[in-house]
Amino acid sequence: MENLKSQGRRTVDIARRAGYSVQQVRNLERDGVLPPATRTATGHRIYGEIHLHSALAYRALAVGAGPTEAKKILRTVHSGPISEALALLGAAHARLHTERIELGHAKQAAASISVEPIDDVHSSDSMTIAELADALGVRPSTLRHWDIEGLVIPGRTRQGARHYTPNQVRDARIVHQLRKAGYPIAHLRAVLPELRRAHRSADVRSALAARDAGITTRATALFDAAAELRAVVSLAT
Repeated sequence: MENLKSQGRRTVDIARRAGYSVQQVRNLERDGVLPPATRTATGHRIYGEIHLHSALAYRALAVGAGPTEAKKILRTVHSGPISEALALLGAAHARLHTERIELGHAKQAAASISVEPIDDVHSSDSMTIAELADALGVRPSTLRHWDIEGLVIPGRTRQGARHYTPNQVRDARIVHQLRKAGYPIAHLRAVLPELRRAHRSADVRSALAARDAGITTRATALFDAAAELRAVVSLAT
C-alpha cells in the first residue's frame, strides 16, 4: 500500500482508494468516522494514511455490523479507550455467533420436516381446534399451549372459539413434527419465522443457504475490518 503518512492526499485521493465519493469522504469525517483532516492555508483538506485505513475499516464494518454500529466503533477508536472499541467489535462477533447457532437449529429443523407440511396450503385446510387436534393426533390442550407460547396463534370466531386458517394449520403441522423430533419450545420460536417464509422444502433450503452465505460474508468483513482497525490504532499512537 502506498504510504500516505508522509505524503498528504486530497479528498479525491482517499475517495478513490476507499471506493467512496468525495462527498461521502467528507460526510465520514463530519460523522467522526475519520479523524479531522489537517487544512492547508487555503482551507483544503489534507488526509493521511490513518484516514484511508479508517475509511476502509468503516467500509468493512458497515458490511459486517451495519452502518450505525460501524460509525460507533470508529468514533470510539478515535476518541475513546481502545478497550471500549474492542468490546464493541467483540459484541458484533457475538451477534454473528448467535445467528450461526440459530441457523444451525433452523437447518436441523428443516431436515426434520417431511415434504407434506411445507407444500402449498389449500382452502379446505381451515379447521376448528377439535378438527386440527384430531388430524394431528394431539389433545386440544396441546394446541392451546402452542397458542399461549406464540407458536401457532389461531384466529377467533365471534363466539371466541379458536379457528385455524390454512396457513395456521400448516404451522401447526410443522410444530407437531418438530416437537416429535425433540425440538424445545424456545428453539421453535427462533426457527419458525424462517420456515414460514417459504412454501416448499426447496425454498426453505434455498433461504437457509442464502442466510448462511450472508453470515459468512459479514464474518469475513469483520475479519478485514480488524486488520484496518489495527492499522488505525498503530497510526494514532
